[in-house]
Amino acid sequence: MGGKRGGLDGLIGRSEANLAAVARWVERTPWADFLAEDPATRSCTSICLKASKEIAGLLEKEGVAYDIASYRDAPAGLRIWGGATVETADIEALLPWLDWAHAVMTTTAQPKAAE
Repeated sequence: MGGKRGGLDGLIGRSEANLAAVARWVERTPWADFLAEDPATRSCTSICLKASKEIAGLLEKEGVAYDIASYRDAPAGLRIWGGATVETADIEALLPWLDWAHAVMTTTAQPKAAE
């Protein structure tokens, strides 16, 4: 078998590795958090994060990610497909783009007027 897992176990393992990659990034990223606060309720296929909806627009404009915004009736955020059809390396390649988009949003935000 060459050390590779296949079948259902392999598919589940890849999805769980994708969620773990995002979890490691969330842990070291002060501005990011999971929409599902309880780890037991987090999906390893549709990984949902709290974030500004403008981040999704920036990612799409750059050609980085499409259809990543949260559902219209859900709180503002991002949906990352982490299913078994996605390589963990691709998830890991996306995460610096989230940092970039957040930095762009932070530096272009207009300061509030003093009251």
